[in-house]
Amino acid sequence: MKIKLGLVYGGKSAEHQVSLQTALAVIKALDLSKFDIHPIYITEKGEWIRGVQLNEPASNVAALKLGHEESEAILPVALNTELFPSTAGENPEQPFDVIFPLLHGPNGEDGTIQGMLELMNIPYVGNGVLASAAGMDKVAMKNLFAQAGLEQAEYVWLIRSEWKKDPESAYTNVETKLGYPCFVKPANLGSSVGISKCKNRGELEAAFEEAFSYDRKIIIEEGIIGREIEIGVVGNDEPKCSVTGEIAPKKEFYDYKAKYVDGDTDMMIPAKVTDEEYAMIEKMAIAAFKAIDGSGLVRADFFLTEDGRALINEVNTMPGFTPYSMFPLLWKHTGLEYPQLIEKLVSLAIERHEEKQQIRHTF
Repeated sequence: MKIKLGLVYGGKSAEHQVSLQTALAVIKALDLSKFDIHPIYITEKGEWIRGVQLNEPASNVAALKLGHEESEAILPVALNTELFPSTAGENPEQPFDVIFPLLHGPNGEDGTIQGMLELMNIPYVGNGVLASAAGMDKVAMKNLFAQAGLEQAEYVWLIRSEWKKDPESAYTNVETKLGYPCFVKPANLGSSVGISKCKNRGELEAAFEEAFSYDRKIIIEEGIIGREIEIGVVGNDEPKCSVTGEIAPKKEFYDYKAKYVDGDTDMMIPAKVTDEEYAMIEKMAIAAFKAIDGSGLVRADFFLTEDGRALINEVNTMPGFTPYSMFPLLWKHTGLEYPQLIEKLVSLAIERHEEKQQIRHTF
């Protein structure tokens, strides 16, 4: 029996376009003999538009930007017909078997839609509320990593009101604790949006302006000299790791354009690491996955220094699935092709949902 799969994409986020590219790639990879695919587009204004079931893959990103003339605007709760009991004689549409939130950034990857789907009791692909929220907020994530004993770069963080009140102290604090170079990032954003590398006070001031335009909280990290190594993690209670990959950007760092537009970077898969280095990274990636209470998937990013240390940089709880994306390529080189990877994630979503149904809700 085919699985009724709802693909939610777009979103009210600076990563809207990234989500569209991810959705297109997933739709093209899905086996229509196994899945009934239903597109659900969230506009940049936050409006939900549900399209008709797809009988063939979408041809391009533009085709995924649904309008009212071809579909209907819905309330999110309409995804679950159980919330609207039918009257005699009606034949309501069956609820979705699984929702795949192909959303990146705030309002999608941060636990918001995950919380909504939990309330509606619908299985969904990927991490739950806690892991999604912690994985999106870089400050919360790094605090959890520190609690788990994972080595990482030094960092400081602050909120916009603190900076506005005393910008000089904010800059001096960064220079004293971290020095240059350093990286300034919005705390709650991904895909390298709003990130700047700073080598002096002028660049630091401009970076604060840029990062605070995307979030009320920012994080500043010391610059680490090391190789950028990434690894994929898939699973629920017993997560497994892929081979490692290495990012070698041709620019200052692996920015948005290099990731999604021009592919201006070198990816080496598998990365040239020793067995000991792989074992260390694998152990740390699984520890990070468990530290945020992960489920489904994450991509864990590390710095590998010349003296043999592995420092965890971050985890991404919904990595991109575009042609340039590292996560599916890691699993392809591990032996799990893209269509099978998607099917694995759907099965993990159903497995986790079924386990949650065993929880008692009465006393």
